[in-house]
Amino acid sequence: MPDNTKRPSADRSEHPGGRLFGRNKDKTLKPRQARLVEELLPKVSFSAEDIAARIEAHQGAVAFEIGFGGGEHLAWQAERHPDTLFFGAEPFINGVAKLLIQIEERKLPNVLVLEGDARPALEAVPDGALQTLYLLQPDPWPKKRHHKRRMVSQWFLSEAARAIKKGGELRISSDIADYIRWTLMHWQMLEREGGAFDWQAEAMSDWTDPGEDWPKTRYMAKGEAAGRPVTYLTFTKR
Repeated sequence: MPDNTKRPSADRSEHPGGRLFGRNKDKTLKPRQARLVEELLPKVSFSAEDIAARIEAHQGAVAFEIGFGGGEHLAWQAERHPDTLFFGAEPFINGVAKLLIQIEERKLPNVLVLEGDARPALEAVPDGALQTLYLLQPDPWPKKRHHKRRMVSQWFLSEAARAIKKGGELRISSDIADYIRWTLMHWQMLEREGGAFDWQAEAMSDWTDPGEDWPKTRYMAKGEAAGRPVTYLTFTKR
């Protein structure tokens, strides 16, 4: 059922289509990766134009990960929750290729992939359709002049509030302290406008311990190795 709870409208002017990510390709794909991009990617691809139909055709829970990196978390979740349909968007073709390998090796029929910008697809998600929306280790864009490129924004949180069902979760993680402050600032701004999410944190362990359903990725491990502990934020839709 659509969620008709009153909520702040998304300010799409904040992200009018500007680039939120840097290069979309690194090293030349290995032969196996190139084969999977050519043969498997078309079979598991989704787009902003068909995401609503795919969601409506699925009888179980639905989740969406924005910027899945190498796909470790997405593949882990898909294997752990086989009845959930997982959408993943990643502009970096090398990351897409790594996820395709895991889809093939783990035989994951419940993962669909978008190579490119997640924003149009998120906007196309029907109201209240998502059980969980993941944004893990997003590009921090550390320079102040680039902060407008950060995924977390009033636009993003408003779209998340629209797309996530009551009781569903928005999970955000980062090893950049300023990005966590930025995220909480935008959450508080949304709260002042009426709000939509409760931050599930009562003790320090609630944001330092990810729990059993939040595996650590290589990007998280890399940050911790550099002395930047990861902060895990879980927001629940009212």
